[in-house]
Amino acid sequence: MGEIDAKMVAALRKRTGAPMMNCKEALVEADADMEKAVDILRKKGLKAADARGDRVSTEGQVFCYVHHTNKLGVLVELGCETDFVARNEEFVGFGKDVCLHVAAFRPRYLAPEDVPANEIERERAIVLEQTATQMAGRPKEVIEKAVDGRMNKFFAEICLLEQPWLRDDKKTTGLVCKELAAKIGENIKLRRFVRMELGG
Repeated sequence: MGEIDAKMVAALRKRTGAPMMNCKEALVEADADMEKAVDILRKKGLKAADARGDRVSTEGQVFCYVHHTNKLGVLVELGCETDFVARNEEFVGFGKDVCLHVAAFRPRYLAPEDVPANEIERERAIVLEQTATQMAGRPKEVIEKAVDGRMNKFFAEICLLEQPWLRDDKKTTGLVCKELAAKIGENIKLRRFVRMELGG
């Protein structure tokens, strides 16, 4: 077994943002192999991310982006549990990227539960009418399933957490946030955002 010292633990913590004890345990499990320890922390972190979801995130930062024309600005509040993580390079990078994402993709709401019920009902009625016309003669269950799929696309267009991520459109913004929480070992929460455009 390789020798594990405080410098290695500190280096792993700096790299992953995970708590010191978790870093030490991962290094022990990985026989002092830094890359294996990173993988171990990531695997454990994804499983624990859901469990952390209910923990209060009282720390964090407000990130901002102002377009070079000064006609578009974005504010994003990103929460975490400790001030140490609030200064973490990956946390800060994610916050800045969310600002760029909001500027580019124009989400109107944070999550589907934030969309007003009357807007959902109106959209669902339109989608149902279109789908029923396009799929005339098909069973009701098939039409309902198609409507649900189209409503998911609707939410993916207007809700930040459901939108395909700016840097990897195979993932949603919400999933990227959850993966970061798993990697760092803390609850990270996109709390709110504002997008302002001159004349808009």
